[in-house]
Amino acid sequence: MADQAPSIDYQHLFRSLADNFLVIAPDADATILDDTDRHAAVAMKSRAEVVGKPFFEAYPAASQNEADIIRESHEHVRRHKEPHAMPLIRYDLERPAEQGGGLEERYWQATHYPVLDAAGNLQYIVQRTQDVTEQHLAEQHAQRMQQELAESQERARFTLEALPVMVWTTNPAGEVDYFNQRWQQYTGKSTEQLLGHAWTEDVHPDDRPRVIENWRQSVQSGEESQQEYRLRRHDGTYRWVLARSQPRRNADGRITMWVGGAIDIHNQKQMVQELLDANEQQASLSDQAYQAYQLAESQRETFHNLFMQAPALICILRGAEHRFDFVNPPYQQLFAGRQLVGKTVVEALPEVIEQGFVDLLDRVYDTGETFYGNEIMIMVEQPDGQEARPMYINFTYQLFFEGGQKAGIAVFAYDVTSLVQARKALERLNNPSGN
Repeated sequence: MADQAPSIDYQHLFRSLADNFLVIAPDADATILDDTDRHAAVAMKSRAEVVGKPFFEAYPAASQNEADIIRESHEHVRRHKEPHAMPLIRYDLERPAEQGGGLEERYWQATHYPVLDAAGNLQYIVQRTQDVTEQHLAEQHAQRMQQELAESQERARFTLEALPVMVWTTNPAGEVDYFNQRWQQYTGKSTEQLLGHAWTEDVHPDDRPRVIENWRQSVQSGEESQQEYRLRRHDGTYRWVLARSQPRRNADGRITMWVGGAIDIHNQKQMVQELLDANEQQASLSDQAYQAYQLAESQRETFHNLFMQAPALICILRGAEHRFDFVNPPYQQLFAGRQLVGKTVVEALPEVIEQGFVDLLDRVYDTGETFYGNEIMIMVEQPDGQEARPMYINFTYQLFFEGGQKAGIAVFAYDVTSLVQARKALERLNNPSGN
C-alpha cells in the first residue's frame, strides 16, 4: 500500500506567508475573508477585527479619492477576471489606541488577483500590498532637496549676473572657465572667445607681460592676486580696471578653483592724475586720496566668497515692502549695531525715508526700471549717538524675478566718499577764490 501524502494545513500555510496578502469576497462590499499574519501586522489590525467586515468598514479611507481608486480596482477584477495593479496610493492607517490612536501616513502599491473556480467563476480576490512609505517619502525628500538645490543654484547665478562687477572663475591651474555677462558686455566677446588664457589678448600690450607673470606667480604660490591694468573695452578703447582674485580651498587645503572680480577705475585714475598735475605741493594729499581709494576698494573687493565678502555693499530686498533678505558684511558694517535681515527698510533704517530712498525703491519695484545713483549723499546715523555723517555712494537698484514674478530688488553700492572729497579738493585748488 502506497504511503499516504501528508495532510497540509493550507490556511496555516497561507497565513504564514512572508508577504502582505488579503483575501476578499467578490461581492460588492468586498467582504474580508482572511489575511496573512504579515498583513495584519502592517495594517495594525488583528484578523479578528477585520474578517467578515466590508473592506472600507475594516479599513476606513481617509479620502473619497482613495476609496474610489480601490473600488475601481475591485470592479476591474470582478468584470474582467484578470489582475489589476493600482497606482501608488496614499492610504493612512488608524493606529491602535495603545499606540496613541490617530492616523499614520502610509503609501502603498497594491495588485488585485482573481481566484477562479473550476467553472471559471470568480471565487476570491486576493490583494497583495506593498508598503512603500519609506521609499516614497525618501523620493519626495530627494525631490525637495533637488528643488532647493536648483533654486540655490539659480539664486547664485542671478547674483553673479546682477552684480555690476566683472566676475570670472578658473580651474585650479588658473585657466578661466567662466565669465559673467558684465565681463562679456564690457569686452564685447563671448565666454567661448575668452576661455583659458584668451582673455589676456584684451589686456594692453604694455601691461600684458606683467599681468600674465603676476597671475602665474599667484597660481603657483596660491596667494591672492590684485592688479591694475588696462583692458580693451568693446569700443576698442583701453581703460584701467582693478582686478582681484583669490583661491577657494577644500577641507584639505587644496585649491579647487579661483574666483575673481574687476571694476572699471579709469575715471578715478584720471582724477588722481589731475590732482597730481594740479599742484606738486598737493601731491601728498593726492597720493593719500588715491591710497585711501585703493584701500577702500581692496577692502570692498575682497573675495572670500562671492556673497558674504563681495567687493561692494550688497543686499537683497524681498517683496514690495523691501524686506532685507541678504546683507553682506560691508553693508551691515555701514549700519553697525542694527538688525537688518528680516526687517523692512522702513523698520531698520527709518532715517532713509526723508532722504527719498524708499520712494526710489517703490518706483523700481513698480516700474521694473533699474535706477543708477551716482555720488548720491546719504546721512548715516552713528551707533554712539553722535551727529549723522554724510556719505557719498554710487549704487544700483535692480528688480529681479523668480518664477516669472517680481521677487524683490538687488542693491549694489560702493562708497565713493573719498573720491568726492578728492574732487572737491581739486575744485578748490583750481578755483581758490571760490567763484
